[in-house]
Amino acid sequence: MDAPSPNTAIAWHRAADTIELRRHALIDGTFSAAQDGATFKRYNPATGQLLAEVAECGEADVDRAVAAARRTFEDGTWRRLAPADRKAVMLRWADLIREHSDELALLESLEAGKPITDTRSADIPACAATLAWYAECIDKLYDEVAPTPPGSHVTITREPIGVVGAVIPWNYASIILSWKLGPALAAGNSVILKPAEQSPFAALRIGELALEAGVPAGALQVLTGTGPTTGRAIGLHEDVNAVAFTGSAPVGKLFLSYAAQSNMKRIALECGGKSPQIVSRDCGDLDAAADAIAYGDLVQRRPDLPCRLAADRRSRREGRPRGAHLCLGTQFHPGRPARPGDDDGLDDRAGSPGVGGTAGRDRPRERGTDSRRRPSRAGARPRRVLRADRWSTV
Repeated sequence: MDAPSPNTAIAWHRAADTIELRRHALIDGTFSAAQDGATFKRYNPATGQLLAEVAECGEADVDRAVAAARRTFEDGTWRRLAPADRKAVMLRWADLIREHSDELALLESLEAGKPITDTRSADIPACAATLAWYAECIDKLYDEVAPTPPGSHVTITREPIGVVGAVIPWNYASIILSWKLGPALAAGNSVILKPAEQSPFAALRIGELALEAGVPAGALQVLTGTGPTTGRAIGLHEDVNAVAFTGSAPVGKLFLSYAAQSNMKRIALECGGKSPQIVSRDCGDLDAAADAIAYGDLVQRRPDLPCRLAADRRSRREGRPRGAHLCLGTQFHPGRPARPGDDDGLDDRAGSPGVGGTAGRDRPRERGTDSRRRPSRAGARPRRVLRADRWSTV
């Protein structure tokens, strides 16, 4: 996307029609199909139409990626690079992400159904800023000298752990990607990223930009695929030293079991639901509290991540009309992800709110006259998106 930034929905739709979708895994510096030829289909969650068939990496592909990561780690191409040089590469990477921010924002909008306004103003800039922050840490974090008696000298030295697997979810994909890749690469590790099967395209492009910035081919690889296939193979691999995972608690437990079944690799987990809320007895403005709770839950909601609300009896009683009013959808209308200014990606056919219709994101629809990549239909009618009984705790 070398043209000026689109500033209308029509312009974004046109850009979506021509944008390149990378559909192969990034292994050892090259885009590669799965060794067994397996693929999975990715649909636009706002329209239900097919975007692409993407490589589903299996055990053989994971073996290949891990071998490349181990080779790069052992030969020191990345971890032994002078701190100032490693910092410069990561800063260049962050700059490239900023330079390609419109392209990346559109990719994330297409694959996750998130409004282009959000991906342009928040997600992609935050990704670049996080990577730049960790880059700046590289030559500013010092090791330690322990207090010892005369005749002894003890130092504490931080060293990279080796090959790290990073498994991330679809929501806030580029932001969470930066949380995983930033510190792991800054420390000198070799990282294998597995994006969620719902959101592979922006991750593949960000990985490609890392190579362009100077990150060695084996230091960062992107394996596309499903959790039970690709994620499991990473978790069970004997030569992966650590896995960082963000997602559901049941899958987090699986990664703990994978570690136990293999090499006792380190596991870092960020699991569970979202939007825990506490409303205390002395809350001065229950209207404002109900508004904030409803918006905070709906803005990035998926049906199986309920808002958890703790309120004392008086707050629950007085808050019920407010919560029911907001949560019936009277304040939230289906958004068009490609329309600048929309801050809501709710899908008019979803039945419950999400990011561009996440409740039905993988259900294919028959191809119509609209472009296969248009984030949503024009003229979508508002509808109520939640039942009051889903919010009985409010």
